[in-house]
Amino acid sequence: MAKGNFGERLKRERELREVSLAEITSATRIGPRFLEALENEDWEKLPGGVFNRGFVRSIARYLGLNEEVLLGEYDLAHGPQVPSPNGQPEAKESPSPRWKPAIVLLCALVLLVAIVVGGFYLRRHFAARHSAKQTPSASVKTTTAPQQAPSIIATSAQVPVSPPSAPVSVDSGPLDLLVSAHAATHLLVVADGRVVFYDEMHAGVSHHFEAEDNFEVTAADSGAVLLELNGQAMPAIGQPGSSGTMKLKHDDLRQAPRGNTQH
Repeated sequence: MAKGNFGERLKRERELREVSLAEITSATRIGPRFLEALENEDWEKLPGGVFNRGFVRSIARYLGLNEEVLLGEYDLAHGPQVPSPNGQPEAKESPSPRWKPAIVLLCALVLLVAIVVGGFYLRRHFAARHSAKQTPSASVKTTTAPQQAPSIIATSAQVPVSPPSAPVSVDSGPLDLLVSAHAATHLLVVADGRVVFYDEMHAGVSHHFEAEDNFEVTAADSGAVLLELNGQAMPAIGQPGSSGTMKLKHDDLRQAPRGNTQH
C-alpha cells in the first residue's frame, strides 16, 4: 500500500461516520496525538510494536470496520522502518514484480484462516475444560447430602447443631486491579475485553481498574509495574527490560496466598 493511503482511508472512514478524534479518545483511551499520527502516518510519533497494532484494532472496532483487514493495510503501509547507515533515507528500489503483491495477499489470507480456525478449536478446548470442572462438583452435592442427613436427625434432639459456614468463593464478585509504576513505561489494560487504559504511565503513578471476569495487562517494560488483584500481589509480568502480557482472573486469587500484599 502506497504511503498516505492508509492514513487517508482511516481519516475518511472516521469523517464518513461523523466521529471526532475526541470521541475516539474517550471511547478507546488512545491519546489524540497517537490518533493524529496514525492518520498522518507519522510512524516515529507512535510507540511501535504491539501498541501500534492495538491502536489500529481498537479504532477499527469502534468505527465498525473489519479489524484484520485494517491491520493488514496498516502492515502494508507501515512496513519495516530501518534507517540507512548515514542517517539518510535509502534510495527506492526498483519496482517489485507484479506477482509479489499477490503472494503477500495470499499469505495474509492464509494467516487469517489460521487465526479463525485456531480460535475455534481454542474456544472448544476451554469449553470442554470448563464443563469437566463443573461435573465433579455436581456429583459431590448429590452424594454427600444423603450421608449427612441421618447424623443431623440423630443428634438434633440432644445437641443443637449449627449449620456450617458457607465457604468464601473467589469465583464471584468484581475484580479490582491496582497498577503501580516505579519507572516510566507504556501500558495497555483490557478489562472484560474492553480497553480501559492505553497510554504512557509515569513513575510513581498508580491506577485502579475494575472488571467482572478478567484483566489483560501488557507493559512495554515488564519490570516497571507492580500488580495487585483484590489486594493480593501478583507475580511480575515478565523479565525486566522486555515487554510482557499477563491475564488475570478469579483463579489467580485462589492460587495467590492471602496476606502477601506489599506496600
